[in-house]
Amino acid sequence: MSKTKQTVRKTGAKDHRAREQKLYNAVTDVAGIEVGHCTDLEHLTGTTVILVRGGAVAGVDVRGSAPGTRETDLLNPVNLVEKVYAVVLTGGSAYGLAAADGVMNYLEKQGIGFRAAKDNVVPIVPAAALYDLGRGGTGFTVRPDASFGFTACVQARTGPVKQGNVGAGTGALTGTLIGNEVKGGIGTASANLGNGIIVGALVAVNSGGSIVNPETGEFYAAFLETDNEFGSLKNATRSPSRAVKDPKRLHGPNNTTLAAVATNIELTKTQATKVAQMAHDGIARAIRPAHTMFDGDTIFALSTGKKGFADIKTRGVWGDQAAKLNAIGSVAADALSRAIVHALINARSIAGMQSYRDLYRR
Repeated sequence: MSKTKQTVRKTGAKDHRAREQKLYNAVTDVAGIEVGHCTDLEHLTGTTVILVRGGAVAGVDVRGSAPGTRETDLLNPVNLVEKVYAVVLTGGSAYGLAAADGVMNYLEKQGIGFRAAKDNVVPIVPAAALYDLGRGGTGFTVRPDASFGFTACVQARTGPVKQGNVGAGTGALTGTLIGNEVKGGIGTASANLGNGIIVGALVAVNSGGSIVNPETGEFYAAFLETDNEFGSLKNATRSPSRAVKDPKRLHGPNNTTLAAVATNIELTKTQATKVAQMAHDGIARAIRPAHTMFDGDTIFALSTGKKGFADIKTRGVWGDQAAKLNAIGSVAADALSRAIVHALINARSIAGMQSYRDLYRR
């Protein structure tokens, strides 16, 4: 978890007294968002759940060519259901999508979901999976199931979010396409746009591309750092070209980066879909190459709707609403890039998969 903490002042229409809200540089800074993990360190896999008990308008954009997803068609703006109640990011490749069953079970027991009939609900739970099967010599047949999703919901909390080797990031690995293997993981970040407007991102980094510059060992997205959140990174002590010499260590092109971005601004499904689309720039800035044939890069966008567009101060020549949506999408992309860096900073070496800290910061 990043040690960065922010303070934002909120001003209400009826109460002009400033109130302080502690922020954790996490997606949970968006009110109504909770995050929970189920972590299997023995088999190097896991599930992460972004829980929205009050529901959130959602959109999705898939850019990778090897996606494993569930309920993403429902998020098309022309389709019926407006809100989702959780998003699942999980290991286990397509098998791991079963974790969403446990999330549905949890929400059903809480009476949370789309009202299908009197006293009956159908929880809407989109999901996406990354490939971590057999990592570190673990068995191919051990992967997340419904119990992982249920456990992650039970563990879901607001406030600080555990990062690194947890949840869907437990067995994550980056850079396999170019031979620059570094332990991946879960990362998160947020941005305060003022006037009580928050945008946050959470990511499971398991990319085929590299997050560090092969020539310098520095993060591609380091220039987006705010408030010293990356902890005054020192110069790399070894280069990626020397970090991995033996091609036998490569785990093959089985990857995917999964993310959710969230805001408390009220969005339509169409607008949320546009934010998800723009947020992919955050992957492209932080990971090279991105959106490859071996990645299933998928981003969900969530809107809890606590604030209105009028609360955004941005104005534009071609229409204030378009300019304000641009601002949300742009900030979401930057927050996602920063979250990707946090994932690697917080990851630790495990089962022969070496962390960024151990490879470049000795």
